[in-house]
Amino acid sequence: MDQLENTSHYDNGYGQDEYMTQEDEWDRDLLLDPAWEKQQRKTFTAWCNSHLRKAGTQIENIEEDFRNGLKLMLLLEVISGERLPKPDRGKMRFHKIANVNKALEFITSKGVKLVSIGAEEIVDGNVKMTLGMIWTIILRFAIQDISVEETSAKEGLLLWCQRKTAPYRNVNVQNFHVSWRDGLAFCALIHRHRPELLDVHQLKDDHLGNLNLAFDIAEKYLDIPKMLDAEDIVNTPKPDERAIMTYVSCFYHAFAGAEQAETAANRICKVLGVNQENEKLMEDYERLASELLEWIRRTTPWLENRVPEKTMSEMRKKLEDFRDYRRLHKPPKVQEKCQLEISFNTLQTKLRISNRPSFMPSEGKMVSDIASAWQGLEQAEKGYEEWLLTEIRRLERLDHLAEKFRQKATTHETWASGKEQILSQKDYDSASLSEIRALLRKHEAFESDLAAHQDRVEQIAAIAQELNELDYHDVAAVNQRCQSICDLWDHLGTLTQKRREALERTEKLLETVDQLFLEFAKRSAPFNNWMEGAMEDLQDMFIVHTIEEVQSLTAAHEQFKATLPEADSERQAILGIQNEVQKIYQNYGIRGNVTNPYSTISTEEIVVKWDKVKTLVPQRDGALQEELARQHANERLRRQFAAQANLIGPWIQTRMEEIARCALEMGGTLEDQMTQLKQYEHVIIAYKPNVDKLEGDHQLIQESLIFDNKHTNYTMEHIRVGWELLLTTIARTINEIETQILIRDAKGISQEQMHEFRSSFKHFDRKKNGVMDTDDFRACLISMGYDLVGAALQMQIFYDLVFLSENMLTVIFPLSG
Repeated sequence: MDQLENTSHYDNGYGQDEYMTQEDEWDRDLLLDPAWEKQQRKTFTAWCNSHLRKAGTQIENIEEDFRNGLKLMLLLEVISGERLPKPDRGKMRFHKIANVNKALEFITSKGVKLVSIGAEEIVDGNVKMTLGMIWTIILRFAIQDISVEETSAKEGLLLWCQRKTAPYRNVNVQNFHVSWRDGLAFCALIHRHRPELLDVHQLKDDHLGNLNLAFDIAEKYLDIPKMLDAEDIVNTPKPDERAIMTYVSCFYHAFAGAEQAETAANRICKVLGVNQENEKLMEDYERLASELLEWIRRTTPWLENRVPEKTMSEMRKKLEDFRDYRRLHKPPKVQEKCQLEISFNTLQTKLRISNRPSFMPSEGKMVSDIASAWQGLEQAEKGYEEWLLTEIRRLERLDHLAEKFRQKATTHETWASGKEQILSQKDYDSASLSEIRALLRKHEAFESDLAAHQDRVEQIAAIAQELNELDYHDVAAVNQRCQSICDLWDHLGTLTQKRREALERTEKLLETVDQLFLEFAKRSAPFNNWMEGAMEDLQDMFIVHTIEEVQSLTAAHEQFKATLPEADSERQAILGIQNEVQKIYQNYGIRGNVTNPYSTISTEEIVVKWDKVKTLVPQRDGALQEELARQHANERLRRQFAAQANLIGPWIQTRMEEIARCALEMGGTLEDQMTQLKQYEHVIIAYKPNVDKLEGDHQLIQESLIFDNKHTNYTMEHIRVGWELLLTTIARTINEIETQILIRDAKGISQEQMHEFRSSFKHFDRKKNGVMDTDDFRACLISMGYDLVGAALQMQIFYDLVFLSENMLTVIFPLSG
């Protein structure tokens, strides 16, 4: 309530404002609950629609449908009966504001002061502002003009309700909210003015039922729309006062006008009662006669129609329609005909009693005219059912034949489906010989199947001929389908013959190709083996060490080259076989895979290998020539090395012997021997370049991978060992002589003793190798006077030997081992 108080401040037209009473103050807290908004929204919407219906429109959403101002202006025109300024038809916001302002200006012009209600709030869809504006309109145009015993507006309406409900014991109207929650006040108002509409004695203590009863009766019989929701009123501690006042004002206006109309109607009814009854009887007769004659006029041509339908279902439908006519439609018309005759006689009797002229129906609507038309209907009905049954039996026969035709045609078409594509495909172009033979056997089976279907095609043609003779309604489709089946049958026969010829021709070609493949396999395998062996031989790494071996390989290679022309002829013959196969495939359009089933060797492989052989032959020639040149160079190196080795080896041996003789020479002094050995050493050192040159030749031999030399028995290792031994021997011998000279000078051994020692050594050196073994050394010691018995003697010999070894024996008597 406080929200609506801020939006509207209403002047009742008598110079006084309608302010909120103390009781209304109590409503402020309740209206904080949106329940009041729901009640007002529904009530005000229904109130607006009750007036807008007169202009052929209505609203659904009160805050949305008034936003453009058009329906708001229309509402004011309807309830005021005045014309408002022409509205703006634009859809822009300023157009809507302009229209709402025109409506608000009209309200203000009727003495209503609007406070805080602006066009912008209405255009923006402000619910509370919109409801406040509608309430202002309701107060001004529906409640303000109510006047009862010098009270007006709200008080006048309340007093009117109290006066009308005073006789009812359980009704006590004190306000426009809680006094109406039980629904009895609404029922009392209806019963007071229209007692025939409800029985107040049957009302129970059912608030919801009483409210819904009153609302339904008001809507159905009083043309007062249902503006309130019974559940909202019952469930709300204090229903919305404005909603109740709006709805109750509709009762006031409805019953106030009805009371005036009732008085006038009673006067007229008393005067025209009898005449109206007679007029009604006349009108009823005219109406019933017209309806019956119209029904007969429509039904007779339908029964006279003997044109058969084309399908069984349509004929059965006609039979069902006829039986429905006999069972459902005709009996009521028979009763109407009898009732029409009774009504005509009753009306004539009343007119005679009232001294009124007899009733004369319109032309063609006399009782006799109706009887004549009915007789024509009965005549048309005769024989109609028998004709229907005869036609149905004929159509059953046709439908049976048509269904039989369809079944056989469908079976045949299903069988023939895809056969044309199968017979037209050229799968044999890419098939092998075994696949062609399988296709031929499969085709023979199809030819047998085709012959078996000949009888079905003949049956289909016979059934189609019978349907033509019986004038089947869809014979055109039957003939078209039959012709299509026959044409396809002839076409399948032609395709079958062509496919057999193509398969047999392809089989012969592939048999020829198969023979060529077999010949290719027989000839290509050994030739391929020959080429592979040739490539292996030509690529074989030969290892030779002599010119003779290279010459032997060259002779064998020349023999191989002599066989190449014959091999080339064989290659061309083999490739010619494959070319012949290719020519057959190209000339006859065979698209199959040109793959030899008897051989894995391809012509490409043969060509590649043959080219490889031709490439390897000159390569082999070059390799043999290179090897021959290399062997000649190796032979030169062997001879060069052998020439030097055969000189150096004996030279080293000779020097070794000379040194050995010099070391054992008995004549001459040690100084003479030293001088001779120094001369040998000088000669040996001067000979070193020859050995180095031989090392260089040996290096060349090693680099050339020469491992043997038939021209000499000396190897570089022998030369190296001999040379090292020569150097070691000369150095050791010189050292021994120098040691002997030192011992001699230190011990005072004479030259004669030295000769004696040397003579003994020579004597016991039986092998003459300059070294004594153990037995020779024992014999030498015994000859020198040493007794080798006993351990003491052995120790003495040991020390003596040590002494001797330190002095002479190590020089004079070299021991073996």
